[in-house]
Amino acid sequence: MARYTEAVCRLCRREGMKLYLKGDRCYTDKCAVNKRNFAPGQHGTSRKKLSNYGMQLREKQKAKRFYGVLEAQFRKYFEIAEKQAGITGENLLRILETRLDNVIYRLGFASSRAQARQLVVHGHFTINGRKVDVPSYIVKAGDVIAVGETSTNSPQFKELKETFKGTVPQWVSVDIEKLEGKIVSLPSREDVDIPIAENLIIELYSR
Repeated sequence: MARYTEAVCRLCRREGMKLYLKGDRCYTDKCAVNKRNFAPGQHGTSRKKLSNYGMQLREKQKAKRFYGVLEAQFRKYFEIAEKQAGITGENLLRILETRLDNVIYRLGFASSRAQARQLVVHGHFTINGRKVDVPSYIVKAGDVIAVGETSTNSPQFKELKETFKGTVPQWVSVDIEKLEGKIVSLPSREDVDIPIAENLIIELYSR
């Protein structure tokens, strides 16, 4: 299973904004964007005006990095979104939002998508009573995601019950005592709070 294994803070610096890839650390003064708000590398401090293609490329890269998806899979999601009824850009964001690792993050069961991905791979969650360890699994409306019975007594999830903040998107619901969440409905464009101009991504792939 391919994944990005290099330093993630440089990704935030390259995009010039926080991508919240390291969970709680991103909210502290240790955040790399706060310390060095310029692109990494020898020419990071030089500013260049982006072409239309450059703007489209940066928007795609930003979306990939937010959700922790590599190019081949991102392209596959675009092709699926293009075939679905409705607006392609909104379809693409809906697919990304309903990935299991993102849903675990949205439910508040993990502090970052990277941590959510790791928890899923380690088999800590079930969907409708069945264990699923594939981060890219696409959930559906009505699905119930829960911490597996053997994992509920782990220190991590016991602590989660005490520290849970209770703020989740309106398209999901959470019962923190049961360590369980439900997909109330599929997310709409208004439910996606990530600053992505999906129209630029569609323009890039339509070239």
